[in-house]
Amino acid sequence: MLEIQVVNENLAEMSALLAETNDKGLIQDFLRELFTPAECIDVAARWALIKALNRGIPQRTIAKDLGLSLCKITRGSKELRKPDSALAKMLEKLT
Repeated sequence: MLEIQVVNENLAEMSALLAETNDKGLIQDFLRELFTPAECIDVAARWALIKALNRGIPQRTIAKDLGLSLCKITRGSKELRKPDSALAKMLEKLT
């Protein structure tokens, strides 16, 4: 398992690269090449659940519609409710 310092360094580096890139196609290709097909599905499902929670859709409905566990949905809900939630800030960019 990677040490937390290595994880943080790599996430910071990727974040900086993505922040500098204005090419949506390049970013999408980067993500598809970085993640396995199963990981792409998982990440997309997690983003879909965050958007559904933000729209006020009940957790059980989200679980049924997206095939996700209530544990994942509850975690997403807790993250959205944090005072300085990065997820909430990113959702604001959608509008």
